Amino acid sequence: MTERPEMYRLHNGEKAPLAFEVSEYEARVAGLRKIMAAQGVDAAVFTSMHNIAYYSGFLYCSFGRPYGLVVTADEAVTISAGIDAGQPWRRSFCDNITYTDWQRDNYWRAVRSVSGEGKVIGYEGDHLTLVQQSKMNAFLKPSKAVDLAEATMRQRMHKSPAEIALIRKCTAIADVGGYAIKDAVKVGTREIDVAMAGRDAMELEIARVFPDAEYRDTWVWFQSGINTDGAHNPVTGRKLEHGDILSLNAFPMVSAYYVALERTMFVDEVDAASRKIWEANVAAHEYGMSLLKPGVSCAEVTNKINEFLEERQLLQYRTFGYGHSFGILSHYYGREAGLELREDTDTVLEPGMVISMEPMLTLPEGQPGAGGYREHDVLVITEEGNENITGYPYGPDFNVVG
Repeated sequence: MTERPEMYRLHNGEKAPLAFEVSEYEARVAGLRKIMAAQGVDAAVFTSMHNIAYYSGFLYCSFGRPYGLVVTADEAVTISAGIDAGQPWRRSFCDNITYTDWQRDNYWRAVRSVSGEGKVIGYEGDHLTLVQQSKMNAFLKPSKAVDLAEATMRQRMHKSPAEIALIRKCTAIADVGGYAIKDAVKVGTREIDVAMAGRDAMELEIARVFPDAEYRDTWVWFQSGINTDGAHNPVTGRKLEHGDILSLNAFPMVSAYYVALERTMFVDEVDAASRKIWEANVAAHEYGMSLLKPGVSCAEVTNKINEFLEERQLLQYRTFGYGHSFGILSHYYGREAGLELREDTDTVLEPGMVISMEPMLTLPEGQPGAGGYREHDVLVITEEGNENITGYPYGPDFNVVG
Protein backbone atom coordinates (compact mmCIF):
# COMPACT_ATOMS: atom_id res chain seq x y z
CA MET A 1 0.00 0.00 0.00
CA THR A 2 1.23 3.49 -0.86
CA GLU A 3 2.55 5.33 2.16
CA ARG A 4 0.09 8.03 3.20
CA PRO A 5 1.63 11.39 4.14
CA GLU A 6 0.68 13.46 7.16
CA MET A 7 0.68 16.61 5.03
CA TYR A 8 1.71 17.92 1.64
CA ARG A 9 1.75 21.08 -0.46
CA LEU A 10 -0.80 21.09 -3.28
CA HIS A 11 0.02 24.22 -5.24
CA ASN A 12 -2.60 23.47 -7.88
CA GLY A 13 -2.86 26.18 -10.54
CA GLU A 14 -1.89 29.81 -10.22
CA LYS A 15 -2.64 32.24 -7.42
CA ALA A 16 -6.11 33.76 -7.91
CA PRO A 17 -6.76 37.52 -7.74
CA LEU A 18 -7.59 38.34 -4.12
CA ALA A 19 -9.61 41.21 -2.71
CA PHE A 20 -6.39 43.22 -2.25
CA GLU A 21 -2.90 43.44 -3.67
CA VAL A 22 -0.24 41.22 -2.11
CA SER A 23 1.35 44.34 -0.64
CA GLU A 24 -1.78 44.90 1.48
CA TYR A 25 -1.48 41.47 3.08
CA GLU A 26 2.27 41.89 3.51
CA ALA A 27 1.64 45.15 5.37
CA ARG A 28 -0.88 43.44 7.66
CA VAL A 29 1.55 40.63 8.45
CA ALA A 30 4.30 43.18 9.07
CA GLY A 31 2.00 44.88 11.59
CA LEU A 32 1.32 41.51 13.18
CA ARG A 33 5.03 40.78 13.49
CA LYS A 34 5.45 44.04 15.39
CA ILE A 35 2.75 42.87 17.80
CA MET A 36 4.48 39.51 18.12
CA ALA A 37 7.87 41.08 18.75
CA ALA A 38 6.44 43.40 21.41
CA GLN A 39 4.93 40.41 23.25
CA GLY A 40 7.84 38.04 22.70
CA VAL A 41 5.86 35.67 20.49
CA ASP A 42 7.81 33.32 18.19
CA ALA A 43 4.85 31.90 16.25
CA ALA A 44 1.24 33.04 15.98
CA VAL A 45 -1.26 30.23 15.43
CA PHE A 46 -4.59 31.61 14.24
CA THR A 47 -7.69 29.44 14.10
CA SER A 48 -10.53 31.91 13.46
CA MET A 49 -12.10 32.72 10.12
CA HIS A 50 -11.63 36.45 10.64
CA ASN A 51 -7.92 36.50 11.46
CA ILE A 52 -7.00 33.90 8.86
CA ALA A 53 -8.90 35.90 6.23
CA TYR A 54 -7.47 39.22 7.41
CA TYR A 55 -3.84 38.15 7.30
CA SER A 56 -3.88 35.71 4.36
CA GLY A 57 -6.95 36.38 2.19
CA PHE A 58 -8.24 32.81 2.65
CA LEU A 59 -11.74 32.38 4.11
CA TYR A 60 -12.24 28.78 5.09
CA CYS A 61 -15.34 26.60 5.24
CA SER A 62 -14.83 24.52 8.38
CA PHE A 63 -17.53 21.85 8.22
CA GLY A 64 -16.17 20.50 11.50
CA ARG A 65 -12.50 20.52 10.44
CA PRO A 66 -9.80 22.75 11.93
CA TYR A 67 -8.05 25.37 9.79
CA GLY A 68 -5.20 27.65 10.61
CA LEU A 69 -2.63 30.27 9.74
CA VAL A 70 0.85 30.11 11.26
CA VAL A 71 2.98 33.25 11.19
CA THR A 72 6.60 33.32 12.32
CA ALA A 73 9.34 35.92 11.87
CA ASP A 74 9.92 34.75 8.29
CA GLU A 75 6.98 32.54 7.27
CA ALA A 76 3.21 32.79 6.82
CA VAL A 77 1.46 29.50 6.00
CA THR A 78 -2.22 28.61 5.87
CA ILE A 79 -3.18 25.12 7.07
CA SER A 80 -6.12 23.48 5.31
CA ALA A 81 -7.92 20.15 4.97
CA GLY A 82 -7.50 17.86 1.98
CA ILE A 83 -11.14 18.22 1.02
CA ASP A 84 -10.39 21.73 -0.28
CA ALA A 85 -7.54 20.61 -2.56
CA GLY A 86 -5.76 23.61 -4.12
CA GLN A 87 -8.35 26.31 -3.39
CA PRO A 88 -6.72 27.50 -0.11
CA TRP A 89 -3.39 27.86 -1.93
CA ARG A 90 -4.98 29.86 -4.74
CA ARG A 91 -6.96 32.07 -2.37
CA SER A 92 -4.19 33.02 0.06
CA PHE A 93 -1.30 35.35 -0.67
CA CYS A 94 1.14 33.10 1.17
CA ASP A 95 2.19 29.44 1.37
CA ASN A 96 -0.23 26.64 2.20
CA ILE A 97 0.04 23.17 3.72
CA THR A 98 -2.68 20.57 3.26
CA TYR A 99 -3.06 18.09 6.11
CA THR A 100 -4.49 14.61 5.56
CA ASP A 101 -7.02 12.65 7.58
CA TRP A 102 -5.21 9.30 7.44
CA GLN A 103 -4.57 9.70 11.15
CA ARG A 104 -6.02 11.93 13.83
CA ASP A 105 -4.42 15.30 14.57
CA ASN A 106 -2.42 15.68 11.37
CA TYR A 107 -3.65 19.28 11.55
CA TRP A 108 -1.47 19.90 14.59
CA ARG A 109 1.44 18.09 13.00
CA ALA A 110 1.16 20.49 10.06
CA VAL A 111 1.05 23.47 12.42
CA ARG A 112 4.11 22.14 14.25
CA SER A 113 6.03 21.80 10.99
CA VAL A 114 5.94 25.60 10.74
CA SER A 115 5.90 26.74 14.38
CA GLY A 116 8.33 24.21 15.84
CA GLU A 117 8.23 22.96 19.44
CA GLY A 118 9.01 24.72 22.70
CA LYS A 119 8.43 28.23 21.35
CA VAL A 120 6.36 31.13 22.66
CA ILE A 121 3.03 30.62 20.87
CA GLY A 122 0.41 33.28 20.22
CA TYR A 123 -3.19 32.13 20.01
CA GLU A 124 -6.74 33.51 20.01
CA GLY A 125 -8.29 33.18 23.43
CA ASP A 126 -11.73 34.09 22.09
CA HIS A 127 -11.69 31.28 19.53
CA LEU A 128 -9.44 28.37 20.48
CA THR A 129 -11.56 25.70 22.17
CA LEU A 130 -10.44 23.85 25.28
CA VAL A 131 -10.08 20.68 23.23
CA GLN A 132 -7.88 22.32 20.62
CA GLN A 133 -5.90 24.17 23.28
CA SER A 134 -5.01 20.88 24.92
CA LYS A 135 -3.85 19.54 21.56
CA MET A 136 -1.84 22.69 20.93
CA ASN A 137 -0.07 22.16 24.24
CA ALA A 138 0.56 18.48 23.51
CA PHE A 139 1.93 18.94 19.99
CA LEU A 140 3.67 22.34 20.18
CA LYS A 141 4.83 22.13 23.81
CA PRO A 142 4.92 25.92 24.08
CA SER A 143 7.29 27.47 26.58
CA LYS A 144 4.63 30.13 26.98
CA ALA A 145 1.24 30.88 25.40
CA VAL A 146 0.18 34.48 24.72
CA ASP A 147 -3.39 35.54 23.85
CA LEU A 148 -3.24 37.76 20.75
CA ALA A 149 -7.01 38.16 20.29
CA GLU A 150 -7.31 41.73 21.53
CA ALA A 151 -4.12 43.01 19.89
CA THR A 152 -5.12 41.63 16.50
CA MET A 153 -8.65 42.98 16.92
CA ARG A 154 -7.25 46.45 17.49
CA GLN A 155 -5.11 46.12 14.39
CA ARG A 156 -8.19 45.17 12.35
CA MET A 157 -10.14 48.15 13.74
CA HIS A 158 -7.91 50.58 11.83
CA LYS A 159 -8.76 50.27 8.15
CA SER A 160 -6.29 50.83 5.33
CA PRO A 161 -7.22 52.98 2.31
CA ALA A 162 -7.66 49.76 0.30
CA GLU A 163 -10.09 48.38 2.88
CA ILE A 164 -12.10 51.60 2.93
CA ALA A 165 -12.29 51.56 -0.88
CA LEU A 166 -13.68 48.01 -0.80
CA ILE A 167 -16.16 48.83 1.99
CA ARG A 168 -17.34 51.85 -0.01
CA LYS A 169 -18.13 49.59 -2.98
CA CYS A 170 -19.95 47.20 -0.66
CA THR A 171 -22.22 49.89 0.77
CA ALA A 172 -23.20 50.84 -2.78
CA ILE A 173 -24.10 47.19 -3.36
CA ALA A 174 -26.21 47.23 -0.19
CA ASP A 175 -28.08 50.20 -1.64
CA VAL A 176 -28.86 48.11 -4.73
CA GLY A 177 -30.36 45.48 -2.46
CA GLY A 178 -32.38 48.12 -0.64
CA TYR A 179 -34.01 49.39 -3.82
CA ALA A 180 -34.79 45.82 -4.93
CA ILE A 181 -36.43 45.15 -1.57
CA LYS A 182 -38.48 48.33 -1.79
CA ASP A 183 -39.71 47.36 -5.26
CA ALA A 184 -40.75 43.91 -4.01
CA VAL A 185 -42.92 45.16 -1.12
CA LYS A 186 -46.61 44.53 -1.82
CA VAL A 187 -49.57 43.49 0.32
CA GLY A 188 -49.76 39.69 0.27
CA THR A 189 -46.08 39.14 -0.55
CA ARG A 190 -44.19 36.87 1.84
CA GLU A 191 -41.17 38.04 3.81
CA ILE A 192 -39.05 35.36 2.15
CA ASP A 193 -39.98 36.55 -1.35
CA VAL A 194 -38.93 40.11 -0.54
CA ALA A 195 -35.72 38.88 1.06
CA MET A 196 -34.81 36.79 -1.99
CA ALA A 197 -35.34 39.77 -4.29
CA GLY A 198 -32.85 41.82 -2.29
CA ARG A 199 -30.33 39.01 -1.99
CA ASP A 200 -30.43 38.15 -5.70
CA ALA A 201 -29.97 41.79 -6.70
CA MET A 202 -26.93 42.14 -4.43
CA GLU A 203 -25.31 38.89 -5.57
CA LEU A 204 -25.65 39.91 -9.22
CA GLU A 205 -24.16 43.31 -8.43
CA ILE A 206 -21.28 41.72 -6.49
CA ALA A 207 -20.52 39.52 -9.50
CA ARG A 208 -20.50 42.61 -11.72
CA VAL A 209 -18.30 44.75 -9.44
CA PHE A 210 -16.01 41.93 -8.29
CA PRO A 211 -15.73 39.53 -11.25
CA ASP A 212 -12.75 37.63 -9.76
CA ALA A 213 -14.23 37.05 -6.29
CA GLU A 214 -15.73 33.97 -4.70
CA TYR A 215 -19.44 34.46 -4.06
CA ARG A 216 -20.75 33.42 -0.67
CA ASP A 217 -22.63 34.49 2.46
CA THR A 218 -24.67 37.48 1.16
CA TRP A 219 -28.08 37.55 2.86
CA VAL A 220 -31.16 39.59 3.75
CA TRP A 221 -33.22 39.73 6.91
CA PHE A 222 -36.59 41.22 5.97
CA GLN A 223 -39.08 41.38 8.81
CA SER A 224 -42.70 42.50 9.09
CA GLY A 225 -45.18 43.18 11.86
CA ILE A 226 -44.26 41.58 15.18
CA ASN A 227 -41.19 40.03 13.54
CA THR A 228 -39.55 43.48 13.54
CA ASP A 229 -39.14 43.42 17.33
CA GLY A 230 -35.66 41.86 17.15
CA ALA A 231 -32.92 43.11 14.86
CA HIS A 232 -31.70 39.60 14.01
CA ASN A 233 -35.01 37.81 13.66
CA PRO A 234 -34.91 35.31 10.77
CA VAL A 235 -37.03 35.59 7.64
CA THR A 236 -40.42 33.83 7.71
CA GLY A 237 -43.29 33.12 5.32
CA ARG A 238 -45.52 35.79 6.89
CA LYS A 239 -47.49 37.74 4.27
CA LEU A 240 -47.35 41.53 4.31
CA GLU A 241 -50.48 43.38 5.37
CA HIS A 242 -51.68 46.94 4.82
CA GLY A 243 -50.13 49.25 7.44
CA ASP A 244 -47.42 46.75 8.50
CA ILE A 245 -44.19 48.02 9.98
CA LEU A 246 -41.24 46.52 8.07
CA SER A 247 -37.51 46.18 8.70
CA LEU A 248 -35.14 46.09 5.72
CA ASN A 249 -31.75 44.52 6.48
CA ALA A 250 -29.41 43.95 3.53
CA PHE A 251 -25.98 42.37 4.02
CA PRO A 252 -23.69 41.98 1.00
CA MET A 253 -20.55 39.95 1.74
CA VAL A 254 -17.39 40.35 -0.35
CA SER A 255 -14.22 38.43 0.55
CA ALA A 256 -15.32 38.20 4.21
CA TYR A 257 -16.06 41.94 4.39
CA TYR A 258 -19.42 42.80 5.93
CA VAL A 259 -21.55 45.90 5.46
CA ALA A 260 -25.19 46.52 6.25
CA LEU A 261 -28.12 48.65 5.18
CA GLU A 262 -31.06 48.73 7.59
CA ARG A 263 -34.24 50.75 7.31
CA THR A 264 -37.67 51.06 8.87
CA MET A 265 -40.50 50.88 6.29
CA PHE A 266 -44.30 50.73 6.30
CA VAL A 267 -46.72 49.12 3.83
CA ASP A 268 -48.94 51.76 2.14
CA GLU A 269 -49.35 54.07 5.15
CA VAL A 270 -48.07 54.79 8.64
CA ASP A 271 -50.36 55.67 11.53
CA ALA A 272 -49.74 58.75 13.67
CA ALA A 273 -48.43 56.88 16.73
CA SER A 274 -45.95 54.88 14.65
CA ARG A 275 -44.81 57.96 12.74
CA LYS A 276 -44.02 59.70 16.02
CA ILE A 277 -41.78 56.86 17.20
CA TRP A 278 -40.21 56.49 13.75
CA GLU A 279 -39.39 60.19 13.51
CA ALA A 280 -37.90 60.13 17.01
CA ASN A 281 -35.64 57.24 16.06
CA VAL A 282 -34.62 59.03 12.86
CA ALA A 283 -33.78 62.10 14.97
CA ALA A 284 -31.65 59.95 17.28
CA HIS A 285 -29.97 58.46 14.20
CA GLU A 286 -29.10 61.88 12.80
CA TYR A 287 -27.95 63.16 16.17
CA GLY A 288 -25.80 60.06 16.64
CA MET A 289 -24.15 60.47 13.26
CA SER A 290 -23.27 64.07 14.12
CA LEU A 291 -21.36 62.82 17.18
CA LEU A 292 -19.05 60.46 15.30
CA LYS A 293 -15.75 62.29 14.98
CA PRO A 294 -12.11 61.87 16.02
CA GLY A 295 -11.31 62.27 19.69
CA VAL A 296 -14.71 61.19 20.99
CA SER A 297 -15.03 57.90 22.85
CA CYS A 298 -17.62 55.23 22.12
CA ALA A 299 -18.98 55.67 25.65
CA GLU A 300 -19.38 59.44 25.19
CA VAL A 301 -21.39 58.96 22.00
CA THR A 302 -23.55 56.33 23.67
CA ASN A 303 -24.30 58.41 26.75
CA LYS A 304 -25.27 61.44 24.68
CA ILE A 305 -27.75 59.43 22.60
CA ASN A 306 -29.09 57.92 25.82
CA GLU A 307 -29.74 61.43 27.11
CA PHE A 308 -31.41 62.36 23.82
CA LEU A 309 -33.84 59.43 24.09
CA GLU A 310 -34.37 59.88 27.83
CA GLU A 311 -35.54 63.47 27.23
CA ARG A 312 -38.20 62.02 24.90
CA GLN A 313 -39.11 59.24 27.38
CA LEU A 314 -38.01 56.57 24.88
CA LEU A 315 -34.78 55.22 26.36
CA GLN A 316 -36.59 52.26 27.92
CA TYR A 317 -37.35 51.01 24.38
CA ARG A 318 -33.71 50.89 23.32
CA THR A 319 -32.60 47.25 22.86
CA PHE A 320 -28.80 47.25 22.21
CA GLY A 321 -25.77 49.45 21.48
CA TYR A 322 -25.90 52.15 18.84
CA GLY A 323 -23.29 50.88 16.38
CA HIS A 324 -20.15 48.85 15.78
CA SER A 325 -17.03 48.49 13.68
CA PHE A 326 -17.04 47.16 10.12
CA GLY A 327 -14.53 45.02 8.26
CA ILE A 328 -13.90 41.27 8.35
CA LEU A 329 -16.86 40.05 10.36
CA SER A 330 -20.15 38.32 9.84
CA HIS A 331 -23.16 36.93 11.65
CA TYR A 332 -21.25 33.72 12.32
CA TYR A 333 -17.63 34.85 12.72
CA GLY A 334 -15.67 37.83 13.84
CA ARG A 335 -16.34 40.80 16.07
CA GLU A 336 -14.37 43.96 16.78
CA ALA A 337 -15.81 44.44 20.24
CA GLY A 338 -13.37 47.23 21.06
CA LEU A 339 -15.21 49.53 18.65
CA GLU A 340 -18.85 49.28 19.70
CA LEU A 341 -21.05 52.17 20.74
CA ARG A 342 -21.76 51.00 24.28
CA GLU A 343 -21.53 52.51 27.73
CA ASP A 344 -18.63 50.21 28.67
CA THR A 345 -16.43 50.86 25.62
CA ASP A 346 -13.82 53.59 26.12
CA THR A 347 -12.16 53.36 22.69
CA VAL A 348 -11.59 56.80 21.19
CA LEU A 349 -12.60 57.25 17.56
CA GLU A 350 -9.73 57.83 15.12
CA PRO A 351 -9.49 58.56 11.39
CA GLY A 352 -9.61 55.35 9.36
CA MET A 353 -12.10 53.61 11.60
CA VAL A 354 -15.37 52.49 10.02
CA ILE A 355 -18.43 52.39 12.25
CA SER A 356 -22.21 52.25 12.01
CA MET A 357 -24.88 54.38 13.58
CA GLU A 358 -27.94 52.20 14.15
CA PRO A 359 -30.32 53.19 16.95
CA MET A 360 -33.29 50.87 17.45
CA LEU A 361 -36.45 51.28 19.47
CA THR A 362 -38.80 48.34 20.09
CA LEU A 363 -42.31 48.89 21.41
CA PRO A 364 -44.15 45.72 22.47
CA GLU A 365 -47.43 44.49 21.01
CA GLY A 366 -50.52 46.21 22.38
CA GLN A 367 -48.93 49.65 22.62
CA PRO A 368 -49.53 52.44 20.10
CA GLY A 369 -46.72 52.31 17.55
CA ALA A 370 -45.80 48.71 18.37
CA GLY A 371 -42.85 47.26 16.45
CA GLY A 372 -39.13 47.65 15.92
CA TYR A 373 -37.71 50.86 14.42
CA ARG A 374 -34.17 50.81 13.09
CA GLU A 375 -32.02 52.98 10.83
CA HIS A 376 -28.45 52.04 9.96
CA ASP A 377 -25.72 53.90 8.07
CA VAL A 378 -22.02 53.09 7.67
CA LEU A 379 -19.59 55.95 8.30
CA VAL A 380 -15.86 56.43 7.85
CA ILE A 381 -14.15 58.51 10.53
CA THR A 382 -12.12 61.26 8.83
CA GLU A 383 -9.71 63.93 10.08
CA GLU A 384 -12.56 66.47 10.16
CA GLY A 385 -15.48 64.29 11.28
CA ASN A 386 -17.07 61.51 9.30
CA GLU A 387 -18.22 60.50 5.83
CA ASN A 388 -21.51 58.66 5.45
CA ILE A 389 -21.02 56.07 2.70
CA THR A 390 -24.59 54.72 2.80
CA GLY A 391 -26.78 56.17 0.07
CA TYR A 392 -30.25 54.64 0.48
CA PRO A 393 -32.64 57.22 2.03
CA TYR A 394 -34.15 56.80 5.49
CA GLY A 395 -37.35 58.10 7.07
CA PRO A 396 -41.10 58.29 6.33
CA ASP A 397 -40.85 60.47 3.22
CA PHE A 398 -39.17 57.67 1.25
CA ASN A 399 -40.00 54.44 3.03
CA VAL A 400 -43.78 54.23 3.12
CA VAL A 401 -44.09 51.82 0.21
CA GLY A 402 -46.39 49.37 -1.52
